[in-house]
Amino acid sequence: MHFKKLAEDFLEKMQAARKCMHQTIISESMRGENFMLQHIASRDGHVIPSEISNEMEISSARIAAVLNSLENKELITRHIDSTDRRRTIIKLTPAGKERYQGHMQKLLESTAKKLEYLGQDDATEYIRISGRLAEMPRNRSTDS
Repeated sequence: MHFKKLAEDFLEKMQAARKCMHQTIISESMRGENFMLQHIASRDGHVIPSEISNEMEISSARIAAVLNSLENKELITRHIDSTDRRRTIIKLTPAGKERYQGHMQKLLESTAKKLEYLGQDDATEYIRISGRLAEMPRNRSTDS
């Protein structure tokens, strides 16, 4: 099988999909402020910056910039951990929770439309294949 040709076709389709509003909403949820809000919310609103850096695999400087932006917008608060003064605990404010919930609602609606467009069988298969790809080890060689 010609996996290189399939890869070219796949990348071409993904490029076209990126222009689609549904894909834009999904892409935005996987980085930046929205991802940060999701990450904090998934930890019951208590998280430390190094956890975010590890999860997003980006520098602590970038994390600090996004956290500063969220704090300036009053979407998060930062406090020194009383049990370990070297740690900063980040929590969502009520406005941060509201923005997170609004974003998740838009993401859910957009994803439902995308899956509805595919139909039951294709949507189920798409989710199955996406799950398989998510399980692929990160260091697996792509040369084979």
